[in-house]
Amino acid sequence: MTTVSTAHEQFGGAVVDAPITGSGHDAQSIKILLVDDEPALTNLVKMVLHYEGWQVGVAHTGREAVQKFIEMRPDALVLDIQLPDADGLEVLRQVRNGDQYTPTLLLTARDAVIDRVTGLTAGADDYMSKPFSLEELVARLRGLLRRSSVLSAPDNEVLSVGGLVLYGASREVTRDDDPISLTGTEFELLRYLMRNPRRILSRAEILDRVWNYRFAGRTSIVDLYISYLRKKVDAGRAPMIHTARGVGYMLRPADGT
Repeated sequence: MTTVSTAHEQFGGAVVDAPITGSGHDAQSIKILLVDDEPALTNLVKMVLHYEGWQVGVAHTGREAVQKFIEMRPDALVLDIQLPDADGLEVLRQVRNGDQYTPTLLLTARDAVIDRVTGLTAGADDYMSKPFSLEELVARLRGLLRRSSVLSAPDNEVLSVGGLVLYGASREVTRDDDPISLTGTEFELLRYLMRNPRRILSRAEILDRVWNYRFAGRTSIVDLYISYLRKKVDAGRAPMIHTARGVGYMLRPADGT
């Protein structure tokens, strides 16, 4: 079993704080594109992702990132916001213009709320501030891949709450027969709410169950994605997603039945 176990060593902005082992998932089928202008960091992260059995492409500039993205068609994108020739968010917008949805994790030295919100609004699915734990990076990538079905088993689940219906196999959602287009993270968040109708779910519980990592993550990401869901699920209709002030969120039929 291969491990990286240099405890609490900071290297290129990343922190190795626990052993990292290969996951055994479909070794050669998962492709990750890593975009950062620090070669020391990309070399370290690439080594760790190789331990997972994943194929890893690396780009150090925005222009190179877009070209590599077109060539690789990766299953997930790890993208630094600050690149020497472009804003990483502009790179994200360019790759989001294509037909392929690719789950994206932003890396940023900025830790202000506005920067995180801007990145997520631009289409990213998650973010990490530097310096970061390599173990947490791998865990978050696994979560992104699960939510986009890359690491998921065949899914025949069908959920129905009021007029809202979710189909696991096709990853389609409808409300009153009208289709609702969701990202992978939005889909899994809605799925978790629909699995627990009429139950108040805390932000910490949602973070753990939907984002699939047990770290000191900021629960503000839950609030942000709930706002995204409301704009898609409740827009122009009686609300189904409700806030339990100071606690969390609950989904229930609009008619109260």
